[in-house]
Amino acid sequence: MSSVTRTYFMLTVGDMARAVAFYREVLGPVIRTESDEWSELKLGDATVALHASDTPSPRHTGLGVEVPDLSAAYHAILRMGGQVLAGPTEDLPGQLCYEVADTEGNTFTVTGAVAPATPGAPDPVASGDTP
Repeated sequence: MSSVTRTYFMLTVGDMARAVAFYREVLGPVIRTESDEWSELKLGDATVALHASDTPSPRHTGLGVEVPDLSAAYHAILRMGGQVLAGPTEDLPGQLCYEVADTEGNTFTVTGAVAPATPGAPDPVASGDTP
C-alpha cells in the first residue's frame, strides 16, 4: 500500500502572472514555487496548484477559504479583477460567505467574519449589498 505524500487542488489558468498576483493579493498565500507553467500556493493546510494552459477550463473548484477579514478580501477580489458571483449568505453566526471567481474564471467560496466598517465609508460586505 502506498501513502499519499501531498494533496493539491489544480486549477488551469491562461495568464499565470495575473493569477498568481490575484491569489497573492486576495488570500496572501505562501508561494511554494512559481513559474510560467506551474505555481503552487500554500493556503492554510491546503495547496492550490496553478497550471498554465493554452485552453484553460474555468470551473467550479469546490475550494473554500476562510479569511480573518472578509471585507478586505471582498475588496481585494474586485480590485484585482475577480468577480463576486453570489452572496453574501450567512455561514456561521457572525460570518458571511461569497461565491467568487478569480481572474481566470475559476470559482471558489470565501468566508469570514465581517470587520467593523470605517466610519463614513460605505461597505457592501457589512451592509449585505452586492455590486
